[in-house]
Amino acid sequence: MQIWHSLDEVPGDLGPTAVTLGNFDGVHRGHQAVLEQMVSDARARGHAAVAMTFEPHPKLVHDPEHPPVLIMGIEDKLEGLAQTGLDGTIVVPYSLEFADQTPEEFVQSWLVDGLNAACIVVGKDTKFGRGNAGDVDTLRALGEAYGFEVDVIDDACAVSESGRRWSSTWVRELLENGKLVEAAEVLGRPHRLRGVVVDGDKLGREIGFPTANLEVSAGMIPRHGVYAGWLTVLAAGHGANATGPEVGRLPAAISIGINYTVGSEGLRVEGFAIDRTGLDLYGAEVAFDLVEWRRPMLDFGSLDALIEALAEDVAWSRAVLHLD
Repeated sequence: MQIWHSLDEVPGDLGPTAVTLGNFDGVHRGHQAVLEQMVSDARARGHAAVAMTFEPHPKLVHDPEHPPVLIMGIEDKLEGLAQTGLDGTIVVPYSLEFADQTPEEFVQSWLVDGLNAACIVVGKDTKFGRGNAGDVDTLRALGEAYGFEVDVIDDACAVSESGRRWSSTWVRELLENGKLVEAAEVLGRPHRLRGVVVDGDKLGREIGFPTANLEVSAGMIPRHGVYAGWLTVLAAGHGANATGPEVGRLPAAISIGINYTVGSEGLRVEGFAIDRTGLDLYGAEVAFDLVEWRRPMLDFGSLDALIEALAEDVAWSRAVLHLD
């Protein structure tokens, strides 16, 4: 999948396209079903399948005092979009100036002239342009004027086996309640936190459980507690053994929250790589993929009791990850 961050980057020989637009937070199974159907329809028509998404999220621009809680960051969103078979995605730098375009200005400059849209694929409740003045009827009228078709998405394929529509809201509800197995079912993959490994208290090293302390840059923080998951090094850091993807995907016991037993303050996101010693991941970009929640963060009253609990957490994580 090609990725563009401005219309100037779009190839001049792209040809006719089918274009859809949205925030696609989580790229959950509902998004996947609709996009895969769009890709299939575009192929049948001889069109390139293109998605338009926005960075930062429009709500952050319009209401910065109440930023949205996003399931994923832009890097993971683009990875998820690529897996649906799209030919290209344009990441639009969202701003108040961009939002001030009339519906016709947006359609002409971005979709028709910029992306050579022969077909525009939207949901029935789509709103666009200054003050959300544009809707499906507006788009159809503009299609007649500019020569493109309008497909209104039938999202029947975006309904789960339970009858509830796959949605970002559903994912957030599950993450807030520590239901990571169920969240993965809606997402189609484990929930991911991404960030850089930074210095921590180094207590874990002293008690036999050295951890990678993650400064989270993307991914919704779920319910605090202990998780089984996977630690993947995405890019090398300055540590002696932070060798990027060569480190591989490591099973891990992961804690999110406040370490009450030792009086730590502030949120900590830490991963202990199971059966792997000698890692130095400082400065590395790392992902934690969370598989299952075990327990809340607790005050165990002493270091000895904490060490015993951590050993039990690791044993449980080994079982969840099928390591034995």
